[in-house]
Amino acid sequence: MTLNSRFYRLTEWHRRIDDALRRENRRRGADPFRLLRLKTAKLAIRKRLASLSRRPALAL
Repeated sequence: MTLNSRFYRLTEWHRRIDDALRRENRRRGADPFRLLRLKTAKLAIRKRLASLSRRPALAL
């Protein structure tokens, strides 16, 4: 898997989790444990994206 495809896949997951967080917050009886799991997953993906962006690019 190339760096670009991994970065794209992680940004897609981040967007989907963000959408799920918005939907859960709009619900009347929002589940606090689901919100916590979503926020934790979003933070983990954000850390992975940050580590990928700090890697030096390979010169071709």
